[in-house]
Amino acid sequence: MLAFMACAAVTAGAQEVNKSTVQSQANAAADAQKDLKKVDTGEKLWKFSGVAGLNAAATGLVNWAAGGNNNVNGVVYGRTRLLYHKDKLAWDSNLDAEFGLSYIDQVNDQWQKSSDRLKFNTKLGYEFAKGWYATGLLGFNTQFALGRSYNGLDDDNPIISKFLAPAYTDISVGIDWKPNDIFSVYVSPIAGRFTTVLVGDDTNRKYNHLYPTADGGLEQSLKDKYAVWKYDDDNNKDYSINTRSELGFSLKGALNYSYKDLKVISTLGIYTPYSWDKTEVGKNGHGNPIYRDNNRRFGNFDVDWDVAVSYQFLKYLQVSLSTSLKYYNGVMIEKDGYACERVQFKTILGVGVGYNF
Repeated sequence: MLAFMACAAVTAGAQEVNKSTVQSQANAAADAQKDLKKVDTGEKLWKFSGVAGLNAAATGLVNWAAGGNNNVNGVVYGRTRLLYHKDKLAWDSNLDAEFGLSYIDQVNDQWQKSSDRLKFNTKLGYEFAKGWYATGLLGFNTQFALGRSYNGLDDDNPIISKFLAPAYTDISVGIDWKPNDIFSVYVSPIAGRFTTVLVGDDTNRKYNHLYPTADGGLEQSLKDKYAVWKYDDDNNKDYSINTRSELGFSLKGALNYSYKDLKVISTLGIYTPYSWDKTEVGKNGHGNPIYRDNNRRFGNFDVDWDVAVSYQFLKYLQVSLSTSLKYYNGVMIEKDGYACERVQFKTILGVGVGYNF
């Protein structure tokens, strides 16, 4: 009996010690949690995400009866998003960059650019109702390098674009609907668009020989292509301006969705200027009227729609699909000897090294 009572006393004492130890540890954990709450690391205020990678492909041919050339293709890309959200303030920025080259085993035009994009958007908003923000937006869109129309002659490939030719700058204020961090729709009735073509005197002189029919050489050719000019009093084109400024209506949508190793990023931009000048200045090749300012009138929409889907497997290997659809009033694209506005579409499907974050 005495032995039993002794064991019981020891057990009760051990339980009391254990209980005291557990309680002490619990109190220490609670204190540590309080201390962590006092230290604001900012991780909840800032969210950084995106995808980056390199897609490559190679084709080798030996005595191939159907013809073709050995070639290597590579595209490096990065799409990032930085989101700041605190109380009623939200700041959302996106950077989309892409550049691709192809090497083709042939006599001329061995190196050809296959992809080129530099796009940045940032918007700052104040929440006046749940999910609704009064917002200001700044956007910039151009490319990195010279774009050419490859015709098999290295020295005579016409230049059709370059850095800052064209460049599109959007400045606007409007209403942004952000029901969550994945999806948003922005509407602006006060949207300014600045279309710029900057060539530079040295560049213009270097490539003037490619444009014998254009009085202003490369600069005039690019301004004509991207509608950076105005009509004078005699309805003749005046190329003295470097930037076409417009005020209009803008609609932008954005999707940034991730699920495990799948990431989907999409942006849509629609713009139409508030121009009502319907003065007819001629006819096009199909007999349809040409209006002042190259049909840049209210109701004629510029469209930019980009979609990028990527899936990551085996940690760093990635399969990706990206598409771009564009339509710009005034941007003349020649096909079969006839130049007019056309729907532009590009798609890239690749497997390579990539990383989602």
